[in-house]
Amino acid sequence: MSAQLKDVLLVGFGAVGAVYSLILKRSNLARVTIVARSNYELVDREGLHFVSGKYGDIRGWKPDRICKSVSEAADRPYSYVLVATKAVPELTRTPKLLEPLLSAPYTENYEQPTYVLLQNGLNVEVDLYKAAKALGKGTPKIVSAAVWIGTNLSAPNVVKHGDFDRITLGIYREDRTAVQNTPLEQSILEDIGGILTAGGSEVTIVPEIQRQKFAKNFWNVAFSSYATLTGHTVPALFRPPPKDPSVSYRPYVSPLTAEAIETYTVPSIKAVMTELLTLGRALGYPDNEHGLPSALPDLVIERTRKIHVQPNSSHKPSMMLDAERGQPLEVEVILGEVVRMAREHRVEVPRIETLYALLLVVQNQILAQQESR
Repeated sequence: MSAQLKDVLLVGFGAVGAVYSLILKRSNLARVTIVARSNYELVDREGLHFVSGKYGDIRGWKPDRICKSVSEAADRPYSYVLVATKAVPELTRTPKLLEPLLSAPYTENYEQPTYVLLQNGLNVEVDLYKAAKALGKGTPKIVSAAVWIGTNLSAPNVVKHGDFDRITLGIYREDRTAVQNTPLEQSILEDIGGILTAGGSEVTIVPEIQRQKFAKNFWNVAFSSYATLTGHTVPALFRPPPKDPSVSYRPYVSPLTAEAIETYTVPSIKAVMTELLTLGRALGYPDNEHGLPSALPDLVIERTRKIHVQPNSSHKPSMMLDAERGQPLEVEVILGEVVRMAREHRVEVPRIETLYALLLVVQNQILAQQESR
């Protein structure tokens, strides 16, 4: 059995990386090496404690190998390298993070792996694609992913996870117009997809991943930005006050200004997503179920409303969590890339530009505080 295992390296051992390392190991198809930096000593000594609605309560869990750095891990060939770090290009760009795999002696001794990016945001693949292409070893094999998961670290080695994890996989290409995968691309996607499926994750394979990530970004641009800037989670837009005096929850929409929020705030959020829709058309995404349907802003709002009117709604967007913890935001890949693509294609996105401009101030202060430590 061991001879059939694929060697897989996972870089970025936060909550998402931890859950997907568990999934990889559960597949019995992968030998898993992880790079843990800030929590290396604790995980190496005690392992991870998973508190998961889907996978159960697992204490003292460890992958096959734990390394302190990518350099330490670059001692063998890998079939796949999964990157689960937050994409914050102001601090670290992906080629720099993976430099030991993109330079000698690694490039002289081993073939380049297939890179799988489990990162939020748009155009997160570009720098790595260019760096790998510059090696002159053929077209880089980069799989990009749109990940839907509810998970966070409640302690450096304690992972809280809900009852779902879904991932959509596709080959990254410079062209956004492909309608089908080549046989080689399909084989790569089915192989890594098969490993993740065997480990318990819900996997979808698509021919064009950039459109999928663009559509997923609607929620983050609109709702994550508003939550981060206002300091209130999404139920503050939709959830009515408790009807039962014995039930208590916050936030909720006070009757005092409920009509104003429904008249001005919710339409403003829709207008943000309408700007994204206009940009999507300029990028060539058609108005159909395989492209970018015009109904998407309304669908996103109504799906979000349905979830966050519930009394038990407690989800906090990751951008808001990062701001509260004084950690860098994914502002460039979620909003900055939208603004830059809009300018490149001469599309007006004034509402998104305003959100981006305000979040830049938040990001600036977080980075300044980190710099002064």
